[in-house]
Amino acid sequence: MNNESQPIHRSGYVAVIGRPNAGKSTLIDKLIGEKAAIVSDRPQTTRSKILCILSLPEAQLIFLDTPGLHKPMDRLGMHMVKAAEDSLKEVDAVLYVVDATEKRGKGEQYILERLKAVSVPVILVLNKIDCLPDKERLLPRMDAFRRAYPFHSIHTLSALNDTDFSELLKDVISVMPEGPAFYPEDMYTDQTERVMAAEIIREKILRLTQDEVPHAVAVQVHQMKTRENGTVYVQGDIYVERESQKAILIGRQGRMLKNISQQARADIEELVGAHVYLELWVKVRPKWREKEGDLKQLGLASNH
Repeated sequence: MNNESQPIHRSGYVAVIGRPNAGKSTLIDKLIGEKAAIVSDRPQTTRSKILCILSLPEAQLIFLDTPGLHKPMDRLGMHMVKAAEDSLKEVDAVLYVVDATEKRGKGEQYILERLKAVSVPVILVLNKIDCLPDKERLLPRMDAFRRAYPFHSIHTLSALNDTDFSELLKDVISVMPEGPAFYPEDMYTDQTERVMAAEIIREKILRLTQDEVPHAVAVQVHQMKTRENGTVYVQGDIYVERESQKAILIGRQGRMLKNISQQARADIEELVGAHVYLELWVKVRPKWREKEGDLKQLGLASNH
């Protein structure tokens, strides 16, 4: 009798995969309603796995925001792809996000091949449908994907502009195993405030510098402490590979660095709920993306 009155609670892990710039981080941010993942219009923005947690009365969904699956060009790229592929081995479902405006090419084929080894339900999300000039192209694309892989279901949406994701969430919850929540209900990410502050700074750099310093940038926050007056002191280093990139980031009379700091500080203040004093230094670390030691020191490669 008691069992009937107990509603079923489900909880599980969901890997969110797709090519770089498919809109994975934007979708996760919308689903959990918090800014846990770095969002930028530059491809390959997410560099490591980030846990983003959505707690609902009936379920807890733990989304793994993974780096985009792509052909790696350097050691950093190799670690990013490995992080994405490893996530497929430890989850209860997979959300495969595809940019609906792009034709299916080798990149999608590469991912579909990897999905053949996956034994959990895979839900296809055709994203950016608001950017499709002709909506009639959507049906043939859905059919082509259906023929390529036995998806659990297919959803079409705009992660950027849609406000209701209840159908997608209902679908994801339905394939989760029964069980209690893994994390406290007020927790929405496994990232420390220091890591999130570094990601905020990196996001501002990507937005403000566009193509000039795309992926040669790494950010480390070395100090984050609350002073007696309640101000949070944040000290971080921005690493680039060349002197010319350092000059771009500092800008004429330090304007670019000032701009990056102002925009980052506003977001970090929102994160910590206090006034922030942000101190940033730009340093040159030649070819850091190719050096295993540098990648480990910067937290971009596992120490195993």
